[in-house]
Amino acid sequence: MRVIAGTARSLPLKAPQGLEVRPTTDKIKETLFNMLQWDIPGSVFMDLFSGSGAMGIEALSRGAKKAYFVDKSPRAVACIQQNLSFTKTSDRAIVIKQDVCIALESIGKKAGVEKMDFIFIDPPYDCGLEKEVLNVLNGVTFAAENTVIIVEASLRTDFSYVSDLGFSVIREKIYKTNKHLFLKKGNLL
Repeated sequence: MRVIAGTARSLPLKAPQGLEVRPTTDKIKETLFNMLQWDIPGSVFMDLFSGSGAMGIEALSRGAKKAYFVDKSPRAVACIQQNLSFTKTSDRAIVIKQDVCIALESIGKKAGVEKMDFIFIDPPYDCGLEKEVLNVLNGVTFAAENTVIIVEASLRTDFSYVSDLGFSVIREKIYKTNKHLFLKKGNLL
């Protein structure tokens, strides 16, 4: 696992040990960031269920002005901090060791929280956590109508409920083993 492009290009990243960690492959990460490349510079990126922090670090390497990393695992948070230090991106990172839904609600209550441009959600597959997170995101102001929410999920994951939660699907990218669903708040019709 490595940083694909930008200021930290080709630097290897560590991954936390354990069966619950499933890092996004370099190929899928490269495909995703190639789709987003023109919108990343100067953006604010949020990496939920961060694991190694690879997605947020990729955004920072490609010019994001700030990235939030949220994971409840102490091993993951330690790994994220090591990777941020190694890639020299710590100065633009906020790392939060907390349950994702609790962290989102807490951030949402803070005055003057900046709007997120991208929120990347990569929960453990097939546990239904996507719906819980989207439900919380629907009620926070830092996820605005122009925020792009990207959910990484297994191919089996059903997202037929997203419109009921107030989101519109703007794109879906299918890979061999998983998919990315791109959402925005509101009805885009």
